[in-house]
Amino acid sequence: APALNASDPTLSVQLISEFFRNLNDLPALIQWVGMIGLIVMVFTETGLLVGFFLPGDSLLVTAGFLASQDVFAAGANLNVWVMGVLLSIAAIVGDQVGYAIGAASGPRIFAREDSRFFKRRHLLRAQDFYDRHGGKTIIFARFVPIVRTFAPVIAGVAKMHYRSFVMFNVIGGLLWVWSMLLTGYYLGRLVPGIEHHIDKVIIGVIILSILPGIIGAWREARRPATTPGA
Repeated sequence: APALNASDPTLSVQLISEFFRNLNDLPALIQWVGMIGLIVMVFTETGLLVGFFLPGDSLLVTAGFLASQDVFAAGANLNVWVMGVLLSIAAIVGDQVGYAIGAASGPRIFAREDSRFFKRRHLLRAQDFYDRHGGKTIIFARFVPIVRTFAPVIAGVAKMHYRSFVMFNVIGGLLWVWSMLLTGYYLGRLVPGIEHHIDKVIIGVIILSILPGIIGAWREARRPATTPGA
């Protein structure tokens, strides 16, 4: 068979198409991309504005579950402890990059026009989250989809004290990665037959992930009615 040419545009389109198709089947996606792919996805979601659509929480839980079943991914055995270390580093470095983007771009980033991979409303949502929770946002946002992508950027724009940011970033990154991975891992180890219901587990994780956003939107919707003269 002819060798694959990574610079072949047709191959690139095929790989991208395969990636998005597998987003609907996380176990298959993880087995396809392997450890390196997981590292890239975690870094992209937390460090690059274009990564807001990636399913970080459910991805990590699924990876932990697959590790509990001794599943091979991209030809290598998934080890939950190795994943925990490498993905924690990816998550922490990702937020550092997000902070650098915000610090370098400053308020100009809010003037960017919407595009396929950038939505200004996500930035404003993260800013509101940051205004309400301050530095702790860097920890809390890890567990809120979309917000976790933009929160470090807002911290950079706001010129948050760098040492404080690094401290919150490390704590948040470790809590997020290890809690998600070990949830999936111990579900797989301790709950008999869970492998037949992994899709339900993923749906549950997604619901829990978006629940803070739903509660926040509900409170915002009620605010004019409960605050006379607002």
